[in-house]
Amino acid sequence: MSTSHNILSIAGTDPSGGAGIQADLKAFSALGGYGMTVITALVAQTTTGVTEVHEVAPEFVTSQLDTLLADVRVDAVKIGMLGTTGVIAAVAKAIDDYALPNVVLDPVMVAKSGDRLLATEAIEAVREELLPRADLITPNIPEAAELLNVPPAADEASMARQGEELLRLGPGRVLLKGGHLDGSSSVDLLLEPEGAARRLAAERVATNNTHGTGCTLSSAVAALRPQRPGWYEAVHEAKEYLTAALRHADELDVGHGKGPVHHFHAWWGGRG
Repeated sequence: MSTSHNILSIAGTDPSGGAGIQADLKAFSALGGYGMTVITALVAQTTTGVTEVHEVAPEFVTSQLDTLLADVRVDAVKIGMLGTTGVIAAVAKAIDDYALPNVVLDPVMVAKSGDRLLATEAIEAVREELLPRADLITPNIPEAAELLNVPPAADEASMARQGEELLRLGPGRVLLKGGHLDGSSSVDLLLEPEGAARRLAAERVATNNTHGTGCTLSSAVAALRPQRPGWYEAVHEAKEYLTAALRHADELDVGHGKGPVHHFHAWWGGRG
């Protein structure tokens, strides 16, 4: 019997390969998953910023999903950039219609360059239609603040409080990422309905090449969840993978801005 796992990314593109579906496919492959994609937006983007976004019609997003899901088993789903309320509704319907498992939602709102990737009016749709359907959401501190309409967390204690508030909106679990805080370590908090928040700390890697970190972490979790006994194990290993990808990021020479992490560091230059 096959032990392969099919992992679906529903997200926008990044021609530079550091974020979006391109990053998702790299992370899936690096971690032993068979990657598939449904495109929600065509983004003209590099390491220095976004110049244009071409939104895919919700009807065509639905067509992509229906065509794929009628044929291929899906073991986990990573949801990234959706852009509009229509696309959000199309994805929410597919989750219900096909009972999609292991749904990881990265609520992408703003690119690393500061360019907005989610219409302001669509935040409420994410809140109401997608959060309750997600098994895990992976917001960073600014994204959590937007979802809750509150100021960004300034420390771990306020991160934990905001994580609890996000749980009340309906997701199965919250991984609140603390990379925007200062300190020698980068601390994320995993919150579940039962038990205290679990703290995941890793070294803060000194590099300018951080393009696609959020996409990479969420896709790594999606790839690992079908292979691991629980969500904590998948999240813990995904964070270790991202830390190593950041540690090796300066070995790449891609663009003049914030370059990508090194998704294939373990194959190109020895395990680290």
